[in-house]
Amino acid sequence: MPEDLLAGFPVTLRWPVAWGDMDALGHVNNTTYFRWFESARIDYFARLGWDADLAAGGVGPILAQTSCTYRAPLTHPDEVVLGARVEDVGEDRFTMRYRVVSQRLGRVAAEGEARVVAFDYGAGRKAALPDTIRAAIAALEGG
Repeated sequence: MPEDLLAGFPVTLRWPVAWGDMDALGHVNNTTYFRWFESARIDYFARLGWDADLAAGGVGPILAQTSCTYRAPLTHPDEVVLGARVEDVGEDRFTMRYRVVSQRLGRVAAEGEARVVAFDYGAGRKAALPDTIRAAIAALEGG
């Protein structure tokens, strides 16, 4: 069932909901979703060959904006499947979309979005998205 809910997301990860992810109100704390998004984002970048260690002193990704829409509260025990995809590729940026699907609930628990900008870490300013990364995104996204 989660696979159907993640159609169109070329990168997916399975992640256990830990007891420590919950807050005093008995559901997964809102900050946990952003850590999950980060894990999916870093996995996506690794598949592009745009690992964080390659960005040191060169052109790499930097997070400019991120948001989350919560659809259903999650609790322990559960396992989520995280999805990531890229769209709206521009000259120096793209939009990354995330989806969190609960195995226990069998539904989408949250959706997120991020604006990622190509950043020249040596010069300290944004840069053009490298052609190799643009091509890797197109290949991963099937277009």
